Amino acid sequence: MTYTQFYNQWHAMGCFSVHQVHAIFPDFNRANWHQWQKSGYIVMLRRGWYAFADYLQQPDYARYFAGKICAPSYISLHTALSFYGIIPEAVVEITSVTTQKTCRYENAFGQFSYQTIRPHLFWGFEPKMMRDGKQYMMATPEKAIIDLLYLYPQYSTLEELRELRFDEDWMREELNLTRLKDYAERINSPVLNKRIKLLLKAYEL
Repeated sequence: MTYTQFYNQWHAMGCFSVHQVHAIFPDFNRANWHQWQKSGYIVMLRRGWYAFADYLQQPDYARYFAGKICAPSYISLHTALSFYGIIPEAVVEITSVTTQKTCRYENAFGQFSYQTIRPHLFWGFEPKMMRDGKQYMMATPEKAIIDLLYLYPQYSTLEELRELRFDEDWMREELNLTRLKDYAERINSPVLNKRIKLLLKAYEL
């Protein structure tokens, strides 16, 4: 199979795993991966996973790939908070939560980190559509806040919570307090509930 033939058949997927290719083409020449990567046609996302290099020029594909190279997962934490304009910083690393083990990858598309969350907490996300019809999963704003407070124990004082610099207008006008409290009730963690109360106090809500 030539690269052009492979490109025409697999390009629409954006990325692919070695196992996916060999499941359809058991005799596929493994040497192609090294050669095509050396030629700049494909980019390694992680061991056994590749993407077509021309996607480097297209927006949102790093977020799309985040959900592929570690599944199941959804974007949350600092990346989601930045996406919604809740925190002022532009986040370079794409942060996600997963039911798999905590891990981190770095490739030409960026840096990707994954924090482990228990399966019964794996909810509170929704699809974000891309221009070409693909989609990736991202936490709702309230679940991103919940995930942050649940997974990062350092956010347990008024001082630390204020240093997050949540956008005060967003907190007053757009935060869905009912949803936030419903999420917290569903998790039913005394420690999390205490941190949420401190967060609301820190932003005078």
